[in-house]
Amino acid sequence: MNSLWLSHFTATSGMGRGLEQTLSALRQHRGGLVPCAFDTVDLRTFIGEVAGVDAVKLPPQLAHFDCRNNRLALLGLLQDDFAEAVAAAKIKYGAQRVGIFIGTSTSGILQTELAYRRRDPVSGALPADFIYGTTHNTFSVADFTRHYFGLTGPAVAVSSACSSSAKVFASARRMIAAGLIDAAVVGGVDSLCLTTLYGFNSLGLISTQACRPFDTARDGISIGEAAAFALLEPVPEQSSADAVLLLGVGESSDAYHMSSPHPDGLGARIAMQGALKMARLDAADIDYINLHGTATQSNDAAEAKAVSALFGPTTPCSSTKGATGHTLGAAGAVEAVICALAVQHGLLPGGLNTQQLDQALPLNYLLENREQPVSYVLSNSFGFGGTNCSLLLGRMNPRAN
Repeated sequence: MNSLWLSHFTATSGMGRGLEQTLSALRQHRGGLVPCAFDTVDLRTFIGEVAGVDAVKLPPQLAHFDCRNNRLALLGLLQDDFAEAVAAAKIKYGAQRVGIFIGTSTSGILQTELAYRRRDPVSGALPADFIYGTTHNTFSVADFTRHYFGLTGPAVAVSSACSSSAKVFASARRMIAAGLIDAAVVGGVDSLCLTTLYGFNSLGLISTQACRPFDTARDGISIGEAAAFALLEPVPEQSSADAVLLLGVGESSDAYHMSSPHPDGLGARIAMQGALKMARLDAADIDYINLHGTATQSNDAAEAKAVSALFGPTTPCSSTKGATGHTLGAAGAVEAVICALAVQHGLLPGGLNTQQLDQALPLNYLLENREQPVSYVLSNSFGFGGTNCSLLLGRMNPRAN
């Protein structure tokens, strides 16, 4: 088994809810970053916040899962008829033969932050209505998704920092290849919380402006939140020309440093090579690369070295984090969906906010959108500790217009 079919997919981020709004924002070269006014945060920065998350109500039987992260997950699952597609897969394959693989980094930490504000003033005890296991716990969002759909197959949470929801594609692929399941819901959900905003600020990695990937004056990330999902199924014998396949996955773990990438992008290069090898493609076959592109000095420089070493200076590339912000554990899935849209609609998205490209980084970085037939795209996700993952997506019928 080499390829899997993304039969359905969806993304919700600061750019908009669902594919229509996301594609519209990409086509209009419009982003979703706004000055931070989240909760009690007092930081001069920009964020990619999803509107309406607090208004989402979980089903009564799942009320014990209530937290911002699971509300965001539900908001995402309800877009683009994705929930109906999963329900159909449940009937087709059986509840025990559909797996759940969700990437997240902070999960429901905000729920714990809110609980700490209501501690008993004498004992310091957390409030009785706080349920760690179904809210803050990393597994919470995968468990919630499993219960929401009534699936009884494997349910897995992947938390490898910013590569989390790229790696879920690899985890699901391995389990399908092993014959343990027939289909999988993969995705990523990460929601805003004070821990990440103040935490990244303490590391000196937060920009006071909307982030500027690969800009000479880039000075840090803009944090966003998002929920993105795909339904992976076996490749059908016949399908439409715009069907999108997962052709290759490459993973590496260079463990160079806890928070900094290998300066030459060694792990990133190994991951990209792995994806190309699995897909049986050459670097010259790739039409577009969605860069990890966090807009920090070291990350962009390391990724540029890795990309340049493999692809040279000609392959079109950009980072879409200028539009969504860095959605952390959800970034891999969000950007995989953006790449799927690029394949289907022949749209290479130009990066936002970048004004003066860093000439020391030899990339064909797109500042404006480009329309052309797209057959193969690569999506990069690289996390703290050197947890790297590259996904290679392509058309059912390569080079079809």
